[in-house]
Amino acid sequence: MFLQRFALGALWTNGYLVLDYEGRGFFVDPGGNPREVIQEMERKGVGLEYVLLTHGHADHIGGLSGIRHKAARGVLIHEDDALMLSRPEANLSIFVGEKAGSAASRWTVQDGDILTAGKLSVKVTHPGTYERQFMFSCGRGRSILFLFLETPFLRSRGVRTSPGRRGNSSGLSWKNFRSSRYNKKLLPGHGPETTIGEEKTRNPFWPGRSG
Repeated sequence: MFLQRFALGALWTNGYLVLDYEGRGFFVDPGGNPREVIQEMERKGVGLEYVLLTHGHADHIGGLSGIRHKAARGVLIHEDDALMLSRPEANLSIFVGEKAGSAASRWTVQDGDILTAGKLSVKVTHPGTYERQFMFSCGRGRSILFLFLETPFLRSRGVRTSPGRRGNSSGLSWKNFRSSRYNKKLLPGHGPETTIGEEKTRNPFWPGRSG
């Protein structure tokens, strides 16, 4: 499996190009101009099957209109976030003087769905903190996990709240990972990648550990 990270948009949102050994796969969260991504896809002769969206905030969909036509099987997002793709007031871009938007997705995903992209199998997981956001896992034994924005970042608490959402992700998100394998790789929406083992050992905000 081939994986490449791109930092896109004003907030350097992580977008991930994931391919099987035949060059077919998917892209996660095009947060800004996807020109560099498309150039890399053309250079590799990529057959993109899906664009996967963890949620509908502007910093994760800002480049969608520029790459969605490359995905043979379309764009996937939670059904409750689908309208955020075409409504700047819903995806919050209008509040920073921009109007991020694209046509709504024809397809939606639910907790437990299994997608195939080339030879890759991708599992969709609802993390239990926000009703409208998902994580995607793939790789041998589901060894790689693409995280939604509010999940804590490397050695930190992460974003504690999110406009338009209910609840507090701090702590609750980590509880989903406590029984995960030590070497599972975590790829967040912002910042560097990490692993379950790194966070269990070094993150002062891991559940049950005093700061």
